[in-house]
Amino acid sequence: MTRLVMKFGGTSVANVQRIRNVARHVKREVDAGADVAVVVSAMAGKTDELAAWCKEAAPLYDQREYDAVVAAGEQVTAGLLAIALQQLGVPARSWLGWQAPILTSDAHGAARITSIEGAKIIEGFALRREVAVVAGFQGLHEPTGRITTLGRGGSDTSAVALAAAINADRCDIYTDVDGVYTTDPRVVHKARRMERIAFEEMLEMASLGAKVLQVRSVEAALVHKVPTYVRSSFDDPERPNSGTLICNEEDIMETKVVTGVAFSRDEAQITLRRVADKPGVAAAVFLPLAEAGVNVDMIVQVAGEDAMTDMTFTVSAAEFERARTILEKAKDSIGYASLTGANDVAKVSAIGIGMRSHAGVAAEGFKALAEKGINIRAITTSEIKFSVLIDAAYTELAVHTLHALYGLDKG
Repeated sequence: MTRLVMKFGGTSVANVQRIRNVARHVKREVDAGADVAVVVSAMAGKTDELAAWCKEAAPLYDQREYDAVVAAGEQVTAGLLAIALQQLGVPARSWLGWQAPILTSDAHGAARITSIEGAKIIEGFALRREVAVVAGFQGLHEPTGRITTLGRGGSDTSAVALAAAINADRCDIYTDVDGVYTTDPRVVHKARRMERIAFEEMLEMASLGAKVLQVRSVEAALVHKVPTYVRSSFDDPERPNSGTLICNEEDIMETKVVTGVAFSRDEAQITLRRVADKPGVAAAVFLPLAEAGVNVDMIVQVAGEDAMTDMTFTVSAAEFERARTILEKAKDSIGYASLTGANDVAKVSAIGIGMRSHAGVAAEGFKALAEKGINIRAITTSEIKFSVLIDAAYTELAVHTLHALYGLDKG
């Protein structure tokens, strides 16, 4: 018998009518003979509302109590979906994170799952053919007995981790799009939905700007080898589309050199000029940022002839001012002449496992961008992707250029 985890995001459960529609999707799988666990997010906008209440109550609130408040959104959805399923004649019960239990670290607001005990859910399958409706985004730090939350997008991670814990045959992530596209179809109208994409490609796309899945959920799917579909909850429950399967590389019959183009406008550039070109200077720059939790991405160092160097790197736009303040305080220990920054930049990336066996893929992209008059500020590469930092004004032109160059707008 097939064992399946289905996950539904906030827009899919935004109101009772949509929750009833979700129940029909679940009933379809139950009627087909599957044992089903469902992971749900809070209704669209509810987590933001609950978070705002915390801030209104006290600007410097206790993060543990914040988790207790915001976890209530998923609790409401889980209960309502269980009721809707029962109304359709499907045995169902709700499970909160601590009831399953989903055990986590104690990093409140950004906890990581340490283990999931799925025995009780599996018992419900065996004895009652009961659908388990699990509140996503939340868990339990067992030593303290406190509710924790996993951070934004945490319900995706909950779903994939639960699928691994109960040995599910697959995990279906239902969202407001019908799969993973070669790029954002709102930017490139010729973007195509992919039938399949490798775990590694999806991980790169998620981390480089694609908003379809949360990065940690893709990491979990890769580690545990959980086949994961991205599907639309707005399809007719009786005739749904197949969506996009995220799977092992060997399960993809034919691959393109480049699979997709991702982009992020959430970027900022920092340049330190005339830094001493000597051992330890990179540590002096990046250790204070790491200790403050500021993630650094693209790094370019240009050595001069007088034992001095210029160092350019990127951080998220949200961390720009904090990073600049940290570096200004550390100016004496680092020893740079000046610091400049820009937040009118964007990162555009081409991703594909086919790059491993094809030379010159990135060079072709650089040439095409140059022909469009797009200046590249920084470059990073790996086995299966390259990224360029460019002026934000050229983002859409760059995405269109690379999407067409690698034939992604063709069937």
